[in-house]
Amino acid sequence: MDTKKKKEILMAYKERHPEMGVISFRCSATDEEFLTTATDIPAKFRRIQFQLSAGNCPNKRLQKLWSEYGENAFTLQVVKSLEYDDPQEDHTEELETLYELYLLENPQATRIWK
Repeated sequence: MDTKKKKEILMAYKERHPEMGVISFRCSATDEEFLTTATDIPAKFRRIQFQLSAGNCPNKRLQKLWSEYGENAFTLQVVKSLEYDDPQEDHTEELETLYELYLLENPQATRIWK
């Protein structure tokens, strides 16, 4: 691959606009909801699903439910999306605000990470 092509690919990656927000894993068997923030929603879903499938999720309750009821007992969804313009900017604070607002609206929900 030539240098020009590498620069184009790198620039496209830096300018991509990944979907950010608060995501939920809800167990239909128990109606428990587990939340976290994501700066790249599809990647975060895949990461957590991989951890759960491997038995390595840090949230022991979520791992127990996943092991007991299986992947099909869970609904994965985006519960809050973050609208933003600059993909290079740090959006951590805005994501945390969305997260806290959702937790206030849904006190029964649990954080995946404490």
